[in-house]
Amino acid sequence: MKKRLKFLTAPALVCLLALTACGGNEDTSGEGDSDNGGGEANETETSGDDLYSIDDFEITKENDGEAVGGILNFGVVSDTTFEGTLNWQFYSGVPDARVIEWFDESLFAFDEAFNITDEGAATVEVSEDNRTFTITIKDNVNWHDGEPVKAEDYVFAHEVIGHPDYTGVRYDAGFQNIEGMEEYHNGEADEISGFNIIDDKTVEMTFIEPNPSLLGAGLWYYAMPKHYFEGVEVADMDSSEQVREKPMGFGPFKVESIVPGESVTYTKNEDYWQGEPLLDGVTLKVINPDTVVQALRAGDVDMVDVFPATQFADNADMSNVDWLGRVAPGYSYTGFKLGKWDADAGEVVTDPDAKMADVNLRKAIAHAVNYQEIGDRMYNGLRFPATTVIPPYHALYHDESNEGLGYDPDLANQLLDEAGYEDVNGDGFRETPDGEELTITLAAMSGDSTAEAVTDYEIQAWSEIGLKVEKLDNTLHEFNSFYDRVEEDDPAIDMYSAAWSVGSDIDPSGLWGPKALFNYTRYTDDKLQELLADGLSEEAFDIEYRKEAYNEFQAYMNEVVPAAPTLYRLEVRPLNKRVSGFTWEVGNNDLGFHTIQLNAEEPAVDQ
Repeated sequence: MKKRLKFLTAPALVCLLALTACGGNEDTSGEGDSDNGGGEANETETSGDDLYSIDDFEITKENDGEAVGGILNFGVVSDTTFEGTLNWQFYSGVPDARVIEWFDESLFAFDEAFNITDEGAATVEVSEDNRTFTITIKDNVNWHDGEPVKAEDYVFAHEVIGHPDYTGVRYDAGFQNIEGMEEYHNGEADEISGFNIIDDKTVEMTFIEPNPSLLGAGLWYYAMPKHYFEGVEVADMDSSEQVREKPMGFGPFKVESIVPGESVTYTKNEDYWQGEPLLDGVTLKVINPDTVVQALRAGDVDMVDVFPATQFADNADMSNVDWLGRVAPGYSYTGFKLGKWDADAGEVVTDPDAKMADVNLRKAIAHAVNYQEIGDRMYNGLRFPATTVIPPYHALYHDESNEGLGYDPDLANQLLDEAGYEDVNGDGFRETPDGEELTITLAAMSGDSTAEAVTDYEIQAWSEIGLKVEKLDNTLHEFNSFYDRVEEDDPAIDMYSAAWSVGSDIDPSGLWGPKALFNYTRYTDDKLQELLADGLSEEAFDIEYRKEAYNEFQAYMNEVVPAAPTLYRLEVRPLNKRVSGFTWEVGNNDLGFHTIQLNAEEPAVDQ
């Protein structure tokens, strides 16, 4: 159901939200990915005045009419170029994933609960003790050069990620649970003993401990063409021609050419294992959020990955597109820098003396900001307050009863008072309990004026509880440089505004575990490790037990607050009227990129 709401432009919104932060609405209570809404903010009031919900959107557009082949024009909406690390084993940013998914794909298919089915390029059988998995790749699955996808290619992906010279970010506790992986990773063995290749298409994979995630989305999804990387050292792979210039997969389309960071041209893979694609090819290009509406209305692009939320209300009546929507697989959050990454040990090291080490300081920062107001006023309901670090995309495990760290500036002030943060010198900002000046440096991502407006509002809200927060280098930072500095634990960063796109596997260890490079907060403690382990225990094969384990994890994360979840998202995607055969629905394996079709030679144009 839609509720009526006057949508305000970014400048007006900042003024309004500043008033709210000053106490104008004290009864109001309160998601790597890019954290900005995208889109151009106009100086005049916009016409969008609706508050939207998931009920306002379809999630699938079935095949309609006669396919005419043709080239689909696909836009990746971003204010920065894609990095160009075009391999599942090495990529780290969402824009690169948008490029990869057209030419390479998971070996496995999943149902609506993210359990592996037999509909993918490979099937899985599990031993009675849930430790040994037999993976069989289907006979008609071939790489783009015609070579069959083999069991050794699946093993090779693990050998690369587990290699001592691996330069990516994927080696974590899940890989360490494979028998013999640690010995291989430490250079004590030349192969991973947990793999047993039965024949060209079949491999057995044995784990040290049974893990309920492995029955679903906890396996590594991807194979890597061993023959194609022959002679390339692991340390050089991420910069190699095979990754940067001529990537290869077994997906529905082949890479024909790349303009680094800007565009990719694909041709259809006539030998695709699910059948010849209905499109002749795809042209992918990066589109700035400020020009995406113009491109869609003119028919210059047929689809985009995600439409900027801040622009939807003003363009919902675009006559030449159909809108799809879903609850996004991710969330925005405010992360606190609480330690460092020990590259030699491959683990986080929490610093008890970090500037942000006081949990009451972190809680106060979370309680100070009215994210309901931001979601309604800035995003017309397409974003809404986040309560835990397991988003509602994982509906089975998201704890709806957890109210999170809601908007409560009075509580924020109380927490700071009790922790000894007081304004000693009368300048309007609190000093540390030791009486020293406190300035907190925030790293945030650029985008459009929406990103700037939200960040400015947050800083204003924090100032209203007496905290002096300043932008890193007094500016916002583009996607790639932002994550470089966060990942490298830049000492200038005290906290950061970021977002995660989550995968199919519910296990949060890859983001918050002690051996996860993606744990950018660098926080861990014994109880957190116990809770993460409990969700992967033998008892957790019982779904109700696992749900309770992850409820406890969500509650504990809100207790220790290494990161404060801020916003969940609804994603909307426009499809030109000539496009059909596409779905966002988890578990709908009848539709994929190979079923997308064009029903007319020319795109529809907005009238």
